[in-house]
Amino acid sequence: MKNIFRSISILLVFAFVFTAKAQQIKVPIDTTIVSNHTAIIKGKTIPYKATVGFQPVWDEKEVPIASLSYTYYKRTDVKNDENRPLLISFNGGPGSASVWMHIAYTGPRILKIDEEGFPIQPYGIKANPNSILDIADIVFINPVNTGYSRMIADKEGEMPDEKLFFGVNADVEYLAKWVNTFVTRNNRWRSPKYLIGESYGTTRVSGLALELQQQQWMYLNGVILVSPTQIGFKFDGPVEVANRLPYFAAAAWYHKMLPQELQNKDLFEVLPEVENYAINELLPALVQSGYLDSTKKEEIITKMAYYSGLSKKTIRQHNLEVPKRYFWKDLLREKEGLTIGRLDSRYKGMDIKEAGDSPDYNSELTSWLHAFTPAINYYYSQELGFKTDLKYNMFGPVYPWDRNDNSTGENLRKAMAMNANLHTMVQSGYYDGATTYFNAKYVMWQLNANGKLTDRLSFKGYRSGHMMYLRNEDLIQANEDIRVFITRSSSNIKNGSKY
Repeated sequence: MKNIFRSISILLVFAFVFTAKAQQIKVPIDTTIVSNHTAIIKGKTIPYKATVGFQPVWDEKEVPIASLSYTYYKRTDVKNDENRPLLISFNGGPGSASVWMHIAYTGPRILKIDEEGFPIQPYGIKANPNSILDIADIVFINPVNTGYSRMIADKEGEMPDEKLFFGVNADVEYLAKWVNTFVTRNNRWRSPKYLIGESYGTTRVSGLALELQQQQWMYLNGVILVSPTQIGFKFDGPVEVANRLPYFAAAAWYHKMLPQELQNKDLFEVLPEVENYAINELLPALVQSGYLDSTKKEEIITKMAYYSGLSKKTIRQHNLEVPKRYFWKDLLREKEGLTIGRLDSRYKGMDIKEAGDSPDYNSELTSWLHAFTPAINYYYSQELGFKTDLKYNMFGPVYPWDRNDNSTGENLRKAMAMNANLHTMVQSGYYDGATTYFNAKYVMWQLNANGKLTDRLSFKGYRSGHMMYLRNEDLIQANEDIRVFITRSSSNIKNGSKY
């Protein structure tokens, strides 16, 4: 990447002025730092402008109560961006910065990791030849208290009420207003617009789809759900338990813990078989609970052990309901004395004691933080020219988070019903034990309750975990899937939004 020149434009003022006496850290309220670069994507040279910006959140009196940091990448050799898509990107948590998809998935620069996604030293940044910047501009947004985003005190030094930001519906409401301002400032109202969210970010963008449509009159062309949460749909009890089994099978297959008959098959041959069993055999058995015929129960236990890599004794002792945390602890207990990761079960961990019901720590998250934290701090200061004493919050303080009245999935379904141009794609990793791929399919099925959205819903699975793009093979494919999704979903916009 070649940095051609760097310019700094101050739109308004800083929230706080750094003084030698007070040693206060300045929090920019409304600033932009612009730099120009080039990237080689899919063999073509793409010039682009990178903007590290801060844009306010205002209260009802139009007084700034927060300042959100964002990074905006815009291709500069496109003379007319009327048909140029804009991808608006959020991560999850809640409380997680936009760092993950920013420097590991769709952006023009990604962190240095090996082919399977494990960190390597020296830590740093490299080119992303798979970035979707060739077909869409991208803005990565950090909600309040994530990244460099912060709340702003009033004249008396009082901070705003946290309830304005930290909750399912509050989060959606203020971010929709913020997006409206961003789109207006950057003259993107004519552009096809897409939301992408990862993990809790899927709850966020599902809610934003309707909020933007009804309160900001901004109609979208697509929503991408990466490793989705339940987005407000209720599935617990027997359904939730049965939905675990396909994930158990995937993780056990990866670690070669399944019977040889299954290990000899490819993962994509094994999973449809397990999914069918989970829906048509296991779920009805779980519904019967303690009234299940004893002979049938033993058949179920044997089959669950066959598909999960767990012992029949373990399944029997848990009354067929083995918690995922126990699975992470137990799968490799006898074989290697190690645990497996929650967000990506390809990773292994080592506990102080082999005994116990759950791992001591998340082995995959520890590995990721090794690579991401140095990379994002280096990238902002050395390549994008933003230097500050503000701490970059990989995970910021946003709790307690109000999870009441979560109807984000229903809101996405309503937005799709009202907007014939709105498409949704789900992307999931088969080894994700936190937001499992089969739960993601279940969420997609709930979105299509009336069966009339089939042609606007799609599912893509990958041989990796929660952040499936860390594995290079999946980074390539997942970005290509976004390209195809954007191309297809924007192909009929000239026909208008109609059935």
